[in-house]
Amino acid sequence: MSKITAAITAVGGYVPDYVLTNQELEKIIDTTDEWITSRTGIKERRILKGEGKGTSDLCVPVAQQILEKKGLQADDIDLIIVATVTPDMVFPATANILADKIGATKAFGFDIGAACSGFLYALDTGARFIESGRYKRVMVIGADKMSAIVDYTDRATCIIFGDGAGGVLLEPSTEGYGLIDSILKSDGHGRLYLHMKAGGSVKPASIETVTNREHYVYQEGKMVFKYAVSNMAEAAYELMQRNHLRPEDIAFLVPHQANRRIIDATALRMGLPEEKVMINIDHFGNTTAATIPLCLWEYEKKLKKGDNLVLAAFGGGFTWGSSFIKWAYDGK
Repeated sequence: MSKITAAITAVGGYVPDYVLTNQELEKIIDTTDEWITSRTGIKERRILKGEGKGTSDLCVPVAQQILEKKGLQADDIDLIIVATVTPDMVFPATANILADKIGATKAFGFDIGAACSGFLYALDTGARFIESGRYKRVMVIGADKMSAIVDYTDRATCIIFGDGAGGVLLEPSTEGYGLIDSILKSDGHGRLYLHMKAGGSVKPASIETVTNREHYVYQEGKMVFKYAVSNMAEAAYELMQRNHLRPEDIAFLVPHQANRRIIDATALRMGLPEEKVMINIDHFGNTTAATIPLCLWEYEKKLKKGDNLVLAAFGGGFTWGSSFIKWAYDGK
């Protein structure tokens, strides 16, 4: 019997219409377009506007695109995994809410919270359900409404994040396409440098936590940058070594879009030229779990069946890792 691998057979993406530019941020906080661009590579980001709109609303268009591309009905989906740190609610899972909104009555689902590495964690998890032979269609979506947890008086964080969602459909392959290998790691010590102070069971929401603005992203930028540069680059390089991949064997690096300097450092460690690196940080910013699938969505037409892709990410927690994918179809 041929080995079953989990192949990506469709991709989808969605970003909100509202564009928050660096020039607009100049009017809100003490910063400049030049300062933001030189340190992050970000020119603009998208923001989800509207009362009662949450992460599931970012996911719905992604799921609908995937279903339309494959000519599927929502009930054809066996499992939905949503990677997010900005769920609609603490419970139920955003994946369950998404299933209801698209009419996926036969799917079970759950969320994965691994911050910016969330899509890699979810992709690997979804692949295991396919590889077992038990499920045939697994939808994996990375999505975050970061504007909901960003303090727009904090210039260290509000310049970085945007809202968006991207996702893929995983289906069985017996031809060797799909997720070939992953290196996934975490270090809970990193919570000291990147976290949300309140809202969990250790420090539940109260008048004091709201007054003290403790329900927003807290980040010690220099420490996060230091760990991200080394760990994201080393995970990608280790994956290359383990799978005997040379730079010329790789069609694209698909990096998490946290900071252009981190992306460049990862590409340098892998020996890849700029034209082999997917970039969308300039116009989407850091959409957390959505950055990697949004890259796949934007670059889909450039991808060819059999292309070797290396995905790499680093996120809060700390979480990080890298995945090796053999692309399963010619982009259209």
